[in-house]
Amino acid sequence: MKMRRHDLPQLLVINPPGLFDYGDPFAAKFTVLRAWESPLPLPRFLSAHAQSAPALLCSAATRVTAGLLDLLPSLRIIVTTSAGLNHIDVPECRRRGIAVANAGEVFSDDVADAAVGLALDVLRRVSAADRFVRRGLWAKDGDFALGSKQLVGKRVGIVGLGSIGLQVAKRLEAFGCPVSYNSRTKKPSVSYTFYANVYELAANSDILIICCALTEQTRHMIGKSVLLALGKDGIIINVGRGAIIDEKELVQSLVWGEIRGSGLDVFENEPNVPEELLSLDNVVLSPHVAAFTEESFQDLTELMIANLEAFFSNKPLITPVMDKQ
Repeated sequence: MKMRRHDLPQLLVINPPGLFDYGDPFAAKFTVLRAWESPLPLPRFLSAHAQSAPALLCSAATRVTAGLLDLLPSLRIIVTTSAGLNHIDVPECRRRGIAVANAGEVFSDDVADAAVGLALDVLRRVSAADRFVRRGLWAKDGDFALGSKQLVGKRVGIVGLGSIGLQVAKRLEAFGCPVSYNSRTKKPSVSYTFYANVYELAANSDILIICCALTEQTRHMIGKSVLLALGKDGIIINVGRGAIIDEKELVQSLVWGEIRGSGLDVFENEPNVPEELLSLDNVVLSPHVAAFTEESFQDLTELMIANLEAFFSNKPLITPVMDKQ
C-alpha cells in the first residue's frame, strides 16, 4: 500500500537546487519543503512550515550554523550534496545529536579526471591554442607559442590523499609520474613519498595538485613561501576549495612569473574571479564544475535518497561523516 503524501517524511531544502535537481525522485519519497519558493523571509518560513521537519538536504550554498539549527528544533539529520563540509558546523550538529551524511566518494573519479585534464591543458596550452585559432591569429600571426612536454615524468605533489587524491595519483601513474603527497597523517597503504609539510612537498614537485578539504587548518595553507618553493617552472592545480590557496599571492605569482601556470576549478570568492587571471594564457579557469557530470548527479541522487531512507528506517547511514572530519 502506497503512503499518502501527508504520511511521507518531511525533507527541508532551503536554497534553490542549481545544477542538482531536487525533483521527482525526492518528491516520490518525501514531502519536500522548498523554502526558496516561499515569499516569506527564511526565519518566518521555517517557523511556519518546518518546525517538525526531521531532515535537511543541502548543498554547499546552505550555511548550516548554530543560528539556523536553533530555528529547526526537530532536525535529526543533514544530508549534504557535497563531499566537503566547510558549510556545516559539524561539531554543533554532534552536540545536538544531529547526524550528518555527505557525498562520500561519488565525485572522486570525475574530480580526478578534471584535475589531470587541467594539468594537461596548462602544460600543452590547449585552451590558449583554442583561443588562438578562434580569434583568427593562426592565419594572421603564424605559429603558436610552444607549450611544455606532457605529464610524462613530471614530479607531482598531491595535497590531500583522500579518495580524490588517490584517484588522481592512480591516473598519474599511467603517465610515469613520481607521486608524492602531504596529508594529515602518513598513509601506510601507499608507497608514494610523504612530506609532513606542504613547503617541502612543493619544493620537490613540478606540479602541485590541491585535493584536500577546506578547514581552519588548510585555509590559505598555500601561500607565498609554498608558491616560491614550487618555482618558476611549477604548476598548481586546485580542485579542492579556493580558499586553500591565498588567492592574492597566487595572482601575484602568476603575473610576476614566479610560477609557470595554474589550472583552477575553484576560487576564494565564487563566482567572482580575480580580473588579473582573465587575460593570462598560462591559466586555465573552470567554474567549479570538476565534480559535475550527468552520471555523477544520477549517482548522487541515489546516494542522497539511500542515506535518507536509511535514517528513516533506523539503519546505518551510507556515507556518515566521521569524527576525523
